[in-house]
Amino acid sequence: MGFLDQVPAGAGAVLTIDLAAIAGNWRRLRDHAQRSGRTVECAGVVKADGYGLGAVPVARALLKAGCRTFFVADLEEAAALRAALPTGPDARILVLHGPTPGTERDLAALGLIPVLNSLDDIDRWRFLAAELGRELPAVIHIDTGMNRLGLDDGDARRLAGDTARLSGIALTGWMSHLASADVAGDGLNAEQDARFRAHLARLPAAPVSLAASSGIFREASLLHNMVRPGAALYGVNPTPEAPNPMSPALRLLGRVLQIRDVPAGTTVGYGATYRTAAPARLATIAVGYADGYFRALGSSGHVTIAGVRAPVVGRISMDLLSVDASDVPPAALVPGVFAELIGPDRPLDDVAADAGTIGYEILTGLGRRFYRVYQGA
Repeated sequence: MGFLDQVPAGAGAVLTIDLAAIAGNWRRLRDHAQRSGRTVECAGVVKADGYGLGAVPVARALLKAGCRTFFVADLEEAAALRAALPTGPDARILVLHGPTPGTERDLAALGLIPVLNSLDDIDRWRFLAAELGRELPAVIHIDTGMNRLGLDDGDARRLAGDTARLSGIALTGWMSHLASADVAGDGLNAEQDARFRAHLARLPAAPVSLAASSGIFREASLLHNMVRPGAALYGVNPTPEAPNPMSPALRLLGRVLQIRDVPAGTTVGYGATYRTAAPARLATIAVGYADGYFRALGSSGHVTIAGVRAPVVGRISMDLLSVDASDVPPAALVPGVFAELIGPDRPLDDVAADAGTIGYEILTGLGRRFYRVYQGA
């Protein structure tokens, strides 16, 4: 942990992001998607500020690794990323929420590619293309079972019966999204693929994308022409039923602020929900739920200090949490040392399970107060 010598003394917590690990995960996902010998493009999903880890540094690392297509959620995310990446086909930015009314000209001016989720989206994008006198690229989303965004069955059929509606649109691809890809053997994956293929058979040919992180590891028939990994890039296990094939991409360390020895029967934290059963050594750490360390971990989480497990005791506060560090060697437990909240000793998915949630939510909830260190750029 030599890099900790460079951390400002006032930093209560340190979040390290391993860009080399993220790039390595992208390569692993790309290679796995191409296991059938077919060429399958591997995009990178960097929405929600790169799942909380920084969209710009993550996208730059992925670009250097060979990624050429990036997905974000909305225009604001896309504009920030567009300013940081080269323009042109070497860094295509797709906007999943599409051209929300009033944003069409901004999307076109920035050279962004919207995902068109409705017939209205298609019409507004087509009308703009006619006004500008040039074709505008777009991907069209067909809903096959998520019932969130995308053309429903009826609209997809209407489009198939009136493909002139696509006039002026440079069709970059078709996409859909799997609802149960993280569940091994779930028949819904094949059902959605069959629905998707039935629609595609009636529509103009273009590259096809269906699988995201977990779908890459399911049936090869789901891979089509492009895959769109997101959480797996950042170390979340895309195969929950098996060991994680991804490398961890972050480490969260919290500084110990205070240590106290207390007798048996001492209550800890708000509501006095925890009482020591024996004399204990408590350590207070400068991380709380305002930093994305979920309040639910107050009854089930733990950290490690010098590699030794220290259970969280009492409720998580906004800026602080307490642990029972009685088993940590005294020489290793002094004010100013760091506890590991997420990292090699505390994998992200394990922390999420203890909080009763998923790694995605832990990642995207990481706070802005952490001192961030990017490694492996």
